[in-house]
Amino acid sequence: MITEPKKRDVALVVDDSPETLRLLTDALDGAGMTVMVALDGASAMRIVDQITPDIVLLDAVMPGIDGFETCRRLKREAGLSNVPVIFMTGLAETEHIVRGLEAGGVDYVTKPIVIEEMLARIRVHLANARLTQSARAALDVSGRYLLAVNRQGKIMWSTPQAQKLLADSLSPGGSDEMVLPEPLQQWLEQVQKGGRGSKTQAAASFPDHSELRLYYMGNAGPNEFLLRLAKDSSSNLPAEFSSELGLTTREGEVLSWLSKGKTNRDIAQILGLSPRTVDKHLEQIYAKLGVENRTAAAAIAANAARKDS
Repeated sequence: MITEPKKRDVALVVDDSPETLRLLTDALDGAGMTVMVALDGASAMRIVDQITPDIVLLDAVMPGIDGFETCRRLKREAGLSNVPVIFMTGLAETEHIVRGLEAGGVDYVTKPIVIEEMLARIRVHLANARLTQSARAALDVSGRYLLAVNRQGKIMWSTPQAQKLLADSLSPGGSDEMVLPEPLQQWLEQVQKGGRGSKTQAAASFPDHSELRLYYMGNAGPNEFLLRLAKDSSSNLPAEFSSELGLTTREGEVLSWLSKGKTNRDIAQILGLSPRTVDKHLEQIYAKLGVENRTAAAAIAANAARKDS
């Protein structure tokens, strides 16, 4: 049995010191990694246009574009947003460490570099990045349209399927960053103030794409909020559909999806509800329609939809 050779991780080392580049190139190559080098931030940006590294080792203080600005620019690239960046710096003051982390770095090491420590940190961050990538890929395969944003509405990450929907609905901000429209930023702020339990704030539509809705799922971090994106075709239902059957708007939405053959779990995911809440809505729907099962309720919904059309 022939086994494929293990893929070599690619490290991009950005430093204006030839001695540091030589030291790290030898160490990383000896650890089984492919190494690319850049002497400044501009060169680093040209390299990542051609190939995506698995990890970046970045000098904080360089002529021209410094490491902090280089990191910010790297993180604006969609394919690099999840690539870990480790800062290398002789500046051990707290303010410089904070600047590096705020720019998008995941870690820092102080110079002179201790190779064993650097390799250990690289292994940890590569493993974390792979876990994150695998988790998001699994969410995407399962049909989860998820994204995370910060308080300013900037999209921190999204599953690939969500990214495709967002690309048609969002325009980049002034710094090439994908940001939510102002009305959705205001909605997110209201959700944070009112809590997830507020029914009127549980979801919001995109201003120019009313069929696209965002559902608030919870906090993913101190400044990271998890949202679910869905195409809510129930918004195309005639307004008379629910009132004609004596149902609330939400009950009408549940019944509409039921008539399309969706399971309770499917309906819960589409509408951003818990399966238990969907069960409760169905109990009310059956009672109001005077039926005992899904089939009879779906038949009534189909007849009502035909009359409205």
